[in-house]
Amino acid sequence: MLRKLLTLFAALCTAVGVAVMLPAASAGAAPACVTAWNSSTVYTGGKTASYNGRNWYAKWWTQNERPGSSDVWRDEGACGTGGGDDGGQNNGFVVSEAQFNQMFPNRNPFYTYAGLVNALKSYPAFANTGSDTVKKQEAAAFLANVSHETAGLYYIVEQNTANYPHYCDAGKPYGCPAGQAAYYGRGPIQLSWNFNYKAAGDALGIDLLNNPWRVEQDPAVAMSTGLWYWNTQNGPGTMTGHNAMVNGAGFGETIRSINGTLECNGGNPAQVQSRVTRYQQFTQILGVPTGANLYC
Repeated sequence: MLRKLLTLFAALCTAVGVAVMLPAASAGAAPACVTAWNSSTVYTGGKTASYNGRNWYAKWWTQNERPGSSDVWRDEGACGTGGGDDGGQNNGFVVSEAQFNQMFPNRNPFYTYAGLVNALKSYPAFANTGSDTVKKQEAAAFLANVSHETAGLYYIVEQNTANYPHYCDAGKPYGCPAGQAAYYGRGPIQLSWNFNYKAAGDALGIDLLNNPWRVEQDPAVAMSTGLWYWNTQNGPGTMTGHNAMVNGAGFGETIRSINGTLECNGGNPAQVQSRVTRYQQFTQILGVPTGANLYC
């Protein structure tokens, strides 16, 4: 109503030759991106998904129909992180969205840049410690290992289903409430075992012990579990991936922390080389040297 009155007032003033500046309408922040579209998920009418930086609404039942490719999806507009920030375009992360897309040209639509940026909030020291070179080296190291673990951010879950029942340590006091075969590898560093789901969930404030499927349903949760491991877990190594990169131990020590028991000390040189090659490619994209100690 106020704006209508101001508009009428402006029209009257214009008629008598007086210039009036109306206040510009405020452009609200883009809404947050909902859970990313997944080709294997069944969407019934009313369900939503995000894809290519936009939210979409399913009008009726659909599966494996990419948003924007058919009339089943209604475009709800551009989305970001919400809250009036920059829409998830960068938020200070040393890897731009364009560089992320260059690193993962064939990634599954589930893995989004916005999901990664949202996950950074849980671990602000990641890729934000030391010099600009060190920050970019750490980002490249994490993403290189992630790329190796998921075939370029293509796989969301572990492909060898025969392993699924093995990841339940029933001797833990909390057991395996989601089922013996529920704790298979998921996400960018393939989180597995009931005790890791509990530890990651406790650290992130999410009940992953009872609902491990969230890691394969929510891009931000998936990326958060990867960052949880990278920033807090030594694995079979002697330090976290984060500490290895910011303290100068080198990329090789990040391999040891993730899968050193099977790959390092000559255990599987081809797998180690795969990780190193990706790291070399990613540091080149970010314009920084690799640093020393590439191998384990």
